[in-house]
Formats: sequence, C-alpha cells, structure tokens
Amino acid sequence: MKRSVRWLVLGVLILSVSVLSLSTASYAQVAVGVSVRVGPPALPVYAQPICPGPGYLWTPGYWAWRDDDGYYWVPGTWVVAPVGMLWTPGYWAFSDGFYGWHAGYWGPHVGFYGGINYGFGYGGVGFGGGEWRGGGFFYNRSVTNVNVTNVTNVYSRTVIVNNTRNVSYNGPGGIGMRPTRQEEAFAREPHRAALAAQSQHERAAGRNRELFASENHGRPAIAATAKPGEFRGPHLERARAAGEPYRAPKLSPREARGQSPSNRGADHHGTDTRGTDNRGGNRGFDAPARNGGNSNDRVARLGNREAGNREQRSSRDNLRRDNVSRDNPSRDNQRYNPRPDRQEKAGPQRMERENRAQGKAEPKRDSREQHR
Repeated sequence: MKRSVRWLVLGVLILSVSVLSLSTASYAQVAVGVSVRVGPPALPVYAQPICPGPGYLWTPGYWAWRDDDGYYWVPGTWVVAPVGMLWTPGYWAFSDGFYGWHAGYWGPHVGFYGGINYGFGYGGVGFGGGEWRGGGFFYNRSVTNVNVTNVTNVYSRTVIVNNTRNVSYNGPGGIGMRPTRQEEAFAREPHRAALAAQSQHERAAGRNRELFASENHGRPAIAATAKPGEFRGPHLERARAAGEPYRAPKLSPREARGQSPSNRGADHHGTDTRGTDNRGGNRGFDAPARNGGNSNDRVARLGNREAGNREQRSSRDNLRRDNVSRDNPSRDNQRYNPRPDRQEKAGPQRMERENRAQGKAEPKRDSREQHR
C-alpha cells in the first residue's frame, strides 16, 4: 500500500514538472521575429478553398518578409490541426518607427492577433469558424467553405464582424485594438509553435516570385491553397483584388531593416514563424520600444534622462542651500561660497595691518618733531 502511494506521488510530481517545463519553454520563445521600417501591404481579397476533409483547420494568409526582396504573400491554407488546439494567427504591429512581426501559435484558445480581420472566422477577435467537441472538430458553415458530403461535423451560427478593413497591422495608422483580459489569460496558456507543414509552406512561398508584393502589387496570383505547399492544381484561389491601392516603399529591403535590436537575433531570410507566447497580452505591440527601438530615440531618451537627473540634483541643492541659509547663514557661506568668504576675511586683516603700520609711524613722526 505504501509503495503504491509512493509511486502515485512520484507520478504526480513528474506530471507537474512536465507541465511546468512545457509552459516555461513556451514562454521563452521570441515575441518579435522581424522588425522593418516599412509597413506590409493591405490584405488581398480572396475566397477560401473547400475544406479537404475532417480534422483540417483554416490558417489565414499573411505577408511575410525577406531581406532581399521585401514582403511576400504566404497563401492561406488548410492544416491538419493538433487535436484540441486552435490557431492564433500571427500579426504585424507598429511601434517606435518599426513594424514588428509576432508569430502565430497553437493553443487551447485563440488569443490576441492584433485585431486584424483575416476573414473566414478570424474577424479580429476570437475565432468563429468552428470548435472542438470531444475529439472532433465541428465547422461553422456560415463562415467556412465545407462540403457536407466529405465533412459531416457541421453547424450554422451567424458571426458578426465589426472590422471590415483590410489593414494588415496593429498600431497607429492601422488597427487600434488592445487585448482583452480574457485574451491575456489565453496568452499565458501553454502554446505550440507553427507545425512543420506551415513552416515549409512559408518557405515555398518565399521562393515564388509571383507572391512578392513588388511583383503582384498586393494582388497575389495564389492567395489560398487547399493544402500546405500545393501551389499548383485546381484547388487554388487567386486574389480577386488588392485590399488597398499598392504603394511601393521608398526604402530598399536592406534599408528598411534598419538597426532594430530584434533584427539582430531574427531569421534574416524570412519571417520568424517559430511561435510566440505573447505573454502579457499585447506586449508584442510595445516590444520594439522595450527592446530599444530606434537607436536615435534611445540616445535621445538617455539624454533627456540625464538632463532630468541634473535638474533634480540642482533643485535639491538649491533647496538645501535655502534651508541652510535660513538656519545658519555663516555655515551656508562656508559650504556653498568658500572663496568669497576667504576674500572677505582677508580684507579686514589687511586693513588692520595697514592701520597698525600707520599707527606706529605717527608716533615716530611726533617724537622727531619734539626733539626738533
């Protein structure tokens, strides 16, 4: 009996350590993968390919980055999801002069993804495209393209989307949303990074010249695919239109990268999709500022801080001087103005010596006159 209890306690300890290590490993991942000085194009307008079969979950398309060529479109695609997990899309966020990429992740709930309206259930908050019921995923036919012949786990529920913009980034000039408390709680859950199929899908997109914004001007030839990496065949969707008129950036891709601290440790060949925990809600939005942001801004902040310290020290000295002056003026002169004090003391002494010298000379003149 005692032995069985010992094994039970040992098993609970091992399970607890495993959960904590998973959570810690998730939280240790990079929050900002790439930071650039030019913003991503608007999201293109496109249709969703039909779901290939049960167990597939939709992952929306997004703009990724390569240092050599700039932004390129990663088509939306259906992915075989880990059982019980949902996909939180990655998003771009603007702060301190840089657009930072915050990679997506798998988790038990959908967290904050910048308020971006990716469509097909991702209207900016949460996910309305389906839900897990036991070990099976049920699809909401009102927002997802599902063939009921191949997929029988379906339901219909209206999803209201308040954000109809095609803006592809969070922050000033984009989507001005912050995470809710519930999303912050979801962000603290254990997460799983992008699947190998998703990473391969992104790399394949980065080798297709038609998907670069400099070539397609915000309207990619392949906007969505039925399965990851399938860029040929009948189950492809072409962009119907660009989300907004395309404006070519004034900076070259190399110039746009700048010297943001997050750029030093990121993958310089593509957007970092290793996942993120986004711990603390929308910390990713402020990450460029916490990581240093623009070097000129950092220098200015340091200069302002030093100037403020000097001003505080000067104010303290003035206050101390005033207090001492009221209590003990002589002490004040000795501490804060020693040289004039010494000069003032030297003046009377010199005058006293002169008077003494004159006083000694007078009697001598008088004595001589008496002798005469």
